[in-house]
This record gives sequence, C-alpha cells and structure tokens, in this order.
Amino acid sequence: MGDQRVSTSTDGREIRNFTKSVLRDLEALERMLDGGMLEEDKLRIGAEQEMFLVDSAMCPSPVSTKVIEHAEDPRLTTEIGLFNIEANLSPLDLEGKCLSKMEGELKEVIGIVRNSAREFGSDIILTGILPTIAESDLVMENLTPLPRYIELNRILTELQGEDRVIHIKGLDELSLHENDTFIEFCNTSFQVHLQVGISEYANHYNWSQAIAAPVLASAVNSPILLGHRLWMETRIALFKHAVDSRSVTFQARSQPSRVNFGYDWMPDSIIDVIREDVARFRVIITREIGHDSLDMLDEGKIPKLGAWGMLNGTIWRWNRTCYGVMDGKPSLRVEARYLPSGPSVIDEIANSAFFIGLMLQLPKEYGDVRSLMSFDDVKENFFSAARFGFKSQIVWLDQKGYTAQELILNELAPRAREGLKNAGVDQADIDRYMGVIEARANAIRTGAGWMLESLSKMDPQAKRNVKIRAMMAQMKENQEKGDPIYEWDLATIDENTDWIDNYGTVERFMSKDLFTVRPGDVIDLAASLMNWKHIRHVPVEDDSGNLVGVVSHRDLLELLAKSKPTQEVAVHEVMNTDLTTITPETSSLEALSIMRTEKIGCLPVVRGEKLIGLITAHDFLSVSAKLFEERMKSVASGSQME
Repeated sequence: MGDQRVSTSTDGREIRNFTKSVLRDLEALERMLDGGMLEEDKLRIGAEQEMFLVDSAMCPSPVSTKVIEHAEDPRLTTEIGLFNIEANLSPLDLEGKCLSKMEGELKEVIGIVRNSAREFGSDIILTGILPTIAESDLVMENLTPLPRYIELNRILTELQGEDRVIHIKGLDELSLHENDTFIEFCNTSFQVHLQVGISEYANHYNWSQAIAAPVLASAVNSPILLGHRLWMETRIALFKHAVDSRSVTFQARSQPSRVNFGYDWMPDSIIDVIREDVARFRVIITREIGHDSLDMLDEGKIPKLGAWGMLNGTIWRWNRTCYGVMDGKPSLRVEARYLPSGPSVIDEIANSAFFIGLMLQLPKEYGDVRSLMSFDDVKENFFSAARFGFKSQIVWLDQKGYTAQELILNELAPRAREGLKNAGVDQADIDRYMGVIEARANAIRTGAGWMLESLSKMDPQAKRNVKIRAMMAQMKENQEKGDPIYEWDLATIDENTDWIDNYGTVERFMSKDLFTVRPGDVIDLAASLMNWKHIRHVPVEDDSGNLVGVVSHRDLLELLAKSKPTQEVAVHEVMNTDLTTITPETSSLEALSIMRTEKIGCLPVVRGEKLIGLITAHDFLSVSAKLFEERMKSVASGSQME
C-alpha cells in the first residue's frame, strides 16, 4: 500500500509545499527523459504477493503485525487490513530461469509467512476475495494502525461526503451501504512488474491495456463476496467502490475515479499522462520530502521522485506506471495490478509468464496498437473479462469478436511463447508456465470457476456458509500441495470436518434468504409463506427495510382460536412487536441462552434497525444433531481403538 511515512496534518501550507514537490518531481522526470537518463536496454520483472490470514474456521484472522514481527523478513509488509500481508519479491533480469527463480522465492516467502502464522493459530489463503469474509470483519478494529492507512481512510471518508452504496450484480445481487474504506480489506492481488526500455515505453503501456482482458479472463479468482456470487473477478467492481474519493456531486460532473482502467491511449510521452493526473486528482496524503529533485539533478544525483510516487500511489489504475532506481539507474515499469492472488503459486507465475510474453511479442509483431484497436473496445473487453472469465467476448485486432478461450488458445498463447523465447527465457520454464495457461483454457477452468462449480455440486440442503468453509479448507489443502487449478478436484463437504468452528457466532450460520411481509399485508400472505416454505416465523419490515415485528405460527393459531375472518386482518394486528434482537457478532452460546431464558423460538439478527438474518430453534436443532453425530462417531471410534 505504499510509503508509511505520511503526515496527518491538514495544514494548507503543508499541502501546498507537497504539491510544489510533485511539480518539481514532474519537471525533474521530464529533464531525465529529455537527457536520455532513464534505462533503455534492460528488461526486468518483479512481483508483489498479497495474502489473507485465516483462522481454523477459514475466517479472517487479524494478526498480520504479529506475524510480520515474528517472521523477521524484510520482504514482508502490512496491508490496509490486519488480516492481509504483502510480500515484495526481488527484481530479476528477464532471462534464463527467471520465472522458476521467481516461483522458488515465492514458495519460500509463503512458507515463511505460513510457519509464522501458525504460531498464532492462523494460516494463509491465496485468493482475490476471501469468500468467508463477513461484514463484521470490515470494521475499524481491523484497520492496520499505521499512519498511511488511518489518514487515507479519514480523507477518503471526508471527500465522499455521504454514505456510499455498493451495488454489484452477478448470479446474485449485492447492495451494501458502506461508510468507510474497510471494504478494501476484501481484496488481495498478485501484482506483476515489467521494466521495459524507455523509448518504447508508451507503446508497451498501451499494449498492457490491450492484453489486460485476455490475461485477466484466464486468471479470474474472486467470484464470491459476503456470500454473494457476483463477477468472476469481483475485485474489479469492488475496488472501484472501496477507494473512490468522489462525492455524488463530482460523479455527476464526470470527475474521473481514482480507481480506473483509463480513458484513452497513452500519448507518446508519459509526461502528458502525469500532468493529467496532477490536474485531475488532488493531493490527499503528504509527507515531508527531504530533498529537491531538481537540485539533486543539478548535483549529478538521481532523484527518487518521492512526492510524485506518493501521489501516484493514491491513483489506482489497473495498469500503473511506476518509477524506480536500481544500481544507480532510473527506469519506468508497468505494474499490472488486476491479477488476483491465487489460486496456486504455479498459477500465479503462469499468469506472469503470459503477461510478460505478450508484452514482449505483440509490440514487436504489430507495432503501435493505437492504429489497430479502439480504446473503447479495449476497456469494454476488460470489464467483460472480469464478469465472465474464459466465456467473455473479446473484440481483437481484426475487429472481430472471440471468446477469451479461443483467442488465448489460437492467437495469444503461441505469441506469448514466442515473446518469452526471444527474450532468452529458458524453454523448460516456457513450457511449464505456458502449459498451465493452455491447460486452463482447454479445461475452461479458473479459480473462480472451480469455486462456483464446487458450490453448485454440493448438497443443496447444506447452508451456503458451510459449503463455503468446506470449499476454503479444500483450497488451502490444494495450495499447500502446489498443484495448478486445472488439476484440482471439485470441493466437497468432508463429513470428518470439525464442524464446531462453523458456529462460533450467529453470523456464521444464520438464515439470510428471508421471506418477509409488510405491516399492511393481509395475514393470509404470512400464513401462505409459512406453508409454502415450511417455516414457523415471518419477519415484518416497513417500506424502509426496518424490522417492525414478527409473525409466528403460534400467532396464527391464536388468531384461528378467536375465529376472526382472516381475510380482513392485517399483519400489524397480529404481529409481535416486543422483539428481542441480536447482532451478527453475538456468540451462538449467548443466542441459545437468550432463546432458552425468554422461551422464544426465533431471534431476528439486525444491524442497526435493518434485518439481515434470522436464527430459529430449528437452526440450533440442526446444529445440535450434527455435533451430536460427530461426538458419537468420535466415541465409537475411540471404543474400537481400545
């Protein structure tokens, strides 16, 4: 997430001084470009791996600072959420066995994190969005307590000016009111860096935009958010909401979002793009800049361009230009940020190989992409890939539409192989990693597809949260084995799983798919719902979605006993308004105790006044039966051993 040395000051003079430093950095970069100072003849690759920390129930485990401190590895750093960790891999020259070297280092650092996490009862998962994450995890207490994150959260919240409504539609539909940036806790990625020669940088950057759709389509791994099945790569839709600094007023004026794919091709000079950023995006975080970039150039030194780097770090393009200095030489690199974490290490390196190979071959073979494709098509391709993965339709260089699968197999995979070969990458590495891409395309299997198909094939009577946790346990096991996604068997619900972890809080097993009525509805509707859906309690909501009562099966029996003509009775005449409610974070033991003490058969689960779930005596009976069965099997197994 960038430099942690930030200022929390809101002083206008400090912001003006920082903005001046940004402008000086821009002038210094222009001087370096004009003077031919940026590295020209070196190709390098690098990567950043983000990970989720999970507990034994596959739920977020907010122990990142403890894990990093225990691991004592300089490659590890924090992310915005306390259950996220980032590892920065070493830059490598693009040659020989560079890809297998990257895989080796990645396995090493993941092993270090995993071993350290286990010291705190946790483990790691590689996935774009953790399917088990819940709204109760997206709270201030899980924000990493470092100045950059705290200040970024404060400023973005102020700029937005009102509650954000997140609305994403896929197989399911999610609407979420979010007051803070904490939804960003949900995202982890595997970011690939490619340094190219400065004279061809603009064309290479434009090609990174053109190939983003097919590369993403082959790698999607984020289909589930808060229990909802959405886009194949939901991160693309979600991240835009997470750090969008625009109020409704600025959105109405078509003010660009800080999270964007871009609005047009890059012109011949990167300077024009940076100027556009400075013009459109205000400085939102600052820090003291201890040097003047132009003065450093005058002294024969290479500046770090720290002020522009900090501004650039608050503009989240899916392909981002980054500046760096290595061995005393400045350079620019393309940072592909759209790729998700997971589903396995070899899959991530394969994604990198595919991206790098295309970046090397297509500019060489076709030249300037701006004359071959409409940017609008490129942008539409990208969002189509995020929605549908391999099944997305992509308009390519010949202006014809292809599925991502056929485009990859027939056109792009062979060219990526050629690009890697011409760069001197070892043939065994090319075959290993491009073979993974080709096998995934032939099988139409991605991490996202594996998750959705696994859930669809599980017992339809099982609760979705149980299915998801079973799936995540299988994912963790497969990741530790290291097999690519196309070799994974579909996940199943393991009867030997320790189910107790699924029921710590009511949020983990409450019913969310609820049938409700309004106070003015005829009571016959509530009775019909009970009959049709085999339920004994129907919540009553007003037009704003606030919980105002509950109609129970017993209420209907009492109504019948009084022999009232039900067709004339409204729900509000019968419903119980003296309600005991709980929150999603309520422990299951506490909820059970409340039901026993108050002799009630259901507990509405609310956030504020909004109904978000329901716990009933039948839910506890089902859980008890499962746990009792496990206990008896354990006792029987112990007796046989004796």
